[in-house]
Amino acid sequence: MDTKAFKRSLQKSDNYHRKGFGHEAEVTSQLESEYQSSLIEQIRANNYRLQQGDVTIRLAEAFGFCWGVERAVAMAYETRTHFPNEQIWITNEIIHNPSVNQRLREMSVGFIAVEDGKKDFSVVGAGDVVILPAFGASVQEMQLLHEKDCKIVDTTCPWVSKVWNTVEKHKKKEYTSIIHGKYKHEETVATSSFAGKYLVLLNLQQAEYVANYILNGGNRDEFLDKFKNAISVGFDPEQDLERIGIANQTTMLKTETEQIGKLFERTMMKKYGTSNLNDHFQSFNTICDATQERQDAMLELV
Repeated sequence: MDTKAFKRSLQKSDNYHRKGFGHEAEVTSQLESEYQSSLIEQIRANNYRLQQGDVTIRLAEAFGFCWGVERAVAMAYETRTHFPNEQIWITNEIIHNPSVNQRLREMSVGFIAVEDGKKDFSVVGAGDVVILPAFGASVQEMQLLHEKDCKIVDTTCPWVSKVWNTVEKHKKKEYTSIIHGKYKHEETVATSSFAGKYLVLLNLQQAEYVANYILNGGNRDEFLDKFKNAISVGFDPEQDLERIGIANQTTMLKTETEQIGKLFERTMMKKYGTSNLNDHFQSFNTICDATQERQDAMLELV
């Protein structure tokens, strides 16, 4: 499937929406009343500290919704406002926040059920409105919903879309996408659906195992068993690790993604030589700073 061509075609459809519906003022007021706190604003204004008797409350300087999450939640609220009577579904949690997801349920937004590990889209009918969450949705899900003649509201974070464009570039030049992420996470499921050959790595330890395999070889069956749930169909470590490109799940730590990228750059340089590096290794900046900023802010408190 030409995923890039499909996405272009989908975006031209009258049933595809990615920019909201013009209800920003109404929705902004609603979001502020539900998700902002005067106490938090008071602590922020007091250099992120609040003293009450012998108790000191310190607030992290970076926390809460990032821009991509704010955008996704606002679009979901706008969707309910714009389609007050239509059946609205969402393909997954809008974000990993129980309160926000519960609020959408209270607004009569249905969540696609998962049966035996698979989403049951049989409940979705023609003309229904379907929200794609901030993490995105697989290209197969988008195609299914398009064929069902649904109205698709795409709240995918632009940083996630940037990663999809990166793996498309890998695929075009026949590079295997090394994706730093969790293979079951909906964002990585979506990203891998846009890739050609891919391998999902959870952490630096797994990356070091793969780097060693590239340089020194190893047990092919052990490799395939170790990553059996995290590789593309027909993956062959003897061939599919000769040309690699780096991508990431945007909620992973920025520093670890950078370490993994540098590791594979050194690995391919060592195996193929500096002058041939670009023929075997690609790296584009797809790192979102939001997760790292919040982790760093938390560490400053302890």
